[in-house]
Amino acid sequence: MSDAAKATSGPGQEAALELYARSMARNDLLEFSKYTMPGYTVSAHHKHIATRLQAAVMGKNNRVILTVPPRHGKSELASHRLPAWYLGRRPTHQVICATYNAEFASDFGREVRNIIEGEYFKNIFPNVRVAQDSRAVARWHTNLGGAYLAAGVGTGITGRGGHLIIIDDPLKGRDDADSKVFRDRLWNWYRAVLYTRQMPGANMILIQTRWHDDDLCGRLLNEAKADGEQWELINLPALADSADDALGREMGEALWPKWYDEKALNSMRRAMGPRDWSALYQQKPIEDEGVFFKREWIEDQTYNREELKHNVHYEAHRTLAAIGDEKYLNVYGASDYAVTDGRGDFTVHVVVGVDADDVIHVLDIWRGQTEAMEWIEALIDLILKWKPAKWAEEKGQILRSVGPLINKRLNERRAYTWREGFAATGDKSARARPFQARMAMGKVKWPKNASFMSDVVYEFTRFPAGVNDDIVDAFSLIGHMLDHMNSAPDFKRPPVNALTATTQGDLWERHRRGKKHGIRKREAPVIGKVIYDGTHPTLE
Repeated sequence: MSDAAKATSGPGQEAALELYARSMARNDLLEFSKYTMPGYTVSAHHKHIATRLQAAVMGKNNRVILTVPPRHGKSELASHRLPAWYLGRRPTHQVICATYNAEFASDFGREVRNIIEGEYFKNIFPNVRVAQDSRAVARWHTNLGGAYLAAGVGTGITGRGGHLIIIDDPLKGRDDADSKVFRDRLWNWYRAVLYTRQMPGANMILIQTRWHDDDLCGRLLNEAKADGEQWELINLPALADSADDALGREMGEALWPKWYDEKALNSMRRAMGPRDWSALYQQKPIEDEGVFFKREWIEDQTYNREELKHNVHYEAHRTLAAIGDEKYLNVYGASDYAVTDGRGDFTVHVVVGVDADDVIHVLDIWRGQTEAMEWIEALIDLILKWKPAKWAEEKGQILRSVGPLINKRLNERRAYTWREGFAATGDKSARARPFQARMAMGKVKWPKNASFMSDVVYEFTRFPAGVNDDIVDAFSLIGHMLDHMNSAPDFKRPPVNALTATTQGDLWERHRRGKKHGIRKREAPVIGKVIYDGTHPTLE
């Protein structure tokens, strides 16, 4: 009961109000949160979250995803107050709460246990308490047979079940989110371990900020679109960005203005950069206009494909592509290979033409999730059509395994080009920098109305946070190949002080050092200091 209510009421009325407050807390999650946490600040988004969570856990087989910015009270409601309130109402049930590591999960377990052991909870649920013989912060029981288990992602949960399963921030940060290996490990753990611990009619709640397009939330929503298990999404961006905002906010209105108003949020936006702001605060792991590659670099840099010609005779025994009747193009190609048939990564072949001003014109793209024989034939079709001067591939296990088959089919179909393999050095973003630089300078032109352009825009604007990046990988090879073909000359060696030759031994040592640094000319012993300037030895 509030202090203001107590000040204006007598003892009898005060007792009645207290009983009413306890009754409300027993039946309403938000009232429970306010009662057990005096001074709890409630905003419109807290009311919305509490209402939706309460409806979910009081039903059966409900699935809810809650995406809310950091420091906006989502964990306090969903991972602290909700499990305590749920066990107060259903003390024989079991709750599992999982997060990115065991230590953080234990903090959740300690908080929930302390709420249940507190005086406020006893006022609401006087018959429920933590069992005295099972009080570990990460695993404890109620006195009526219920249980709470806190688990880190990747840990075992053998022998435990859950009527309510909560997953709160399964990704620790950007490094985990950007690692496909970690995302796959999280997905496999969710499906093979956590998902199998459901009790009949279990409810599941996922709470997170959207680090990546392919995070756990993204995969669950994609499965739902493909007629998989259906999840209800409660999405609350820090600044309203649509006319159908869940809270009815105006465009640009803050989610929790008493704590983070528009000015504070915009300061955060400037400080943290567009990608992290869009992902963590707007719940869009991909900014609409792109971060690494800008949408305008594609949509504002186009050419008329109807003017494109291929196999134009330029010189004897030589053919090129051309734009119109004046602009000739040297043709090159690149491939990003995949071996999975029908799922996973795509195989992508790209063909480009480079004019005399180093402007790249994208000529053709093939993309598919097929078996090797199909994409090998597609590769050869492109080589026969465009007659490229050079074709780039990524060195690695896939090329080693299918390389002999590619060579065999090239010879059988009389398709000839120079194929060169490039090592995958650095991460994908680093490998994409050369092509990014050319796009930023307006040196890449895209064909208007080509059928493949929707896939191009989708992948490029989502890179490096998108689910698929195979088209980007293929064009990264193009950028790397062109830089390699136009590489800068070696730096001139700095002057090397040679040994002053005064004896036969000194002469031999000077000869040995000179040979090491590229001096081949034999000279008679001299007195003085010999300087090698990178071209000829001279006397000082």
